[in-house]
Amino acid sequence: MAMMPPLAELGWSSWFASQIGDDEGDLIPLRVTEVHRTRMAALGAEGPVDIVAPHQNAADFAVGDWVLVNAAMTVQRLLDRTSVLDRLTAARDGTGAATQLIAANVDTLFITTSCNADFNVARLERYLALAAGAGCVPVVILTKADGTDDPEDYRQQALALQRGLAVVTLDARSPDVAVDLAPWCRPGQTVALVGSSGVGKSTLTQTLTGEVAETGEIREADGRGRHTTRFRALRPLLSGGWIIDTPGMRALQPSAPEGIDIVFDEITELVSQCKFRDCEHLSEPGCAVQAAIAAGQLDADRLTRWRKLKREDRASSAARAQAHQRRFGGGGTGKKKRR
Repeated sequence: MAMMPPLAELGWSSWFASQIGDDEGDLIPLRVTEVHRTRMAALGAEGPVDIVAPHQNAADFAVGDWVLVNAAMTVQRLLDRTSVLDRLTAARDGTGAATQLIAANVDTLFITTSCNADFNVARLERYLALAAGAGCVPVVILTKADGTDDPEDYRQQALALQRGLAVVTLDARSPDVAVDLAPWCRPGQTVALVGSSGVGKSTLTQTLTGEVAETGEIREADGRGRHTTRFRALRPLLSGGWIIDTPGMRALQPSAPEGIDIVFDEITELVSQCKFRDCEHLSEPGCAVQAAIAAGQLDADRLTRWRKLKREDRASSAARAQAHQRRFGGGGTGKKKRR
């Protein structure tokens, strides 16, 4: 079988190639592997290089991005992304919400949690909404199954969170991990790894890459540990794919409302069947959502979590709009266009 071109091994595809203009033939395509405040590292057909961000500001770039650089290794253009993982955070100037880039051009999001006190349905739903809004395939990975008498209970809880969701139970230290996760780690494919500290992300990354990773101590009380991944980086998998490990996130608010609708699609469908368009799904007559709860077809706690995410999304949308207006003047929502 013919060898893949070097750029294809990095995840390059016709999607990116089609974006290069006729006057850009002298520019070099590179994939960003690390992003720091004023500089970035990247990989290309000739190997790893350090590159310079425009105006020495790398805030608009994410690990996994494809860029075009000139001979001086200065970025000339950022290519459109196939997917982008980001979350909402407080703006540095205190004027509202801001978007923090996590990773770009990710095919699959490995959402990692453990079969202990870290397992949290509400948090998993947030990660699933993050993946759905970004355009990534979500896979829930359950670690530390050997520490519980009933790992299948955790698996069933995870499976119930989204239709067609893949859930894998594994030992992050086992050599079988590569086999278990092979469908999503093929050559040229990129996965990102998210989850709380102490659930085994660094151990899983070490197993998949063959690299020696620093692991933190685990607290006996709740099974959590210290952050061992201090910054995001694109690393090669033994299988030929790529992985982006991320530091544990204490708070996660997805930035794409469509992601919430996808994860809670059964509620989205019920809402469209309510008698009144402005139904608040409390006690209104003809409410399809409350009828489903009464019939045992919808969990009331699931509705409560959906309400909370929707409420947060409305508040953050308003904050982004206000921040945008203060910064630029005039109207507008300040929300970025999704691809």
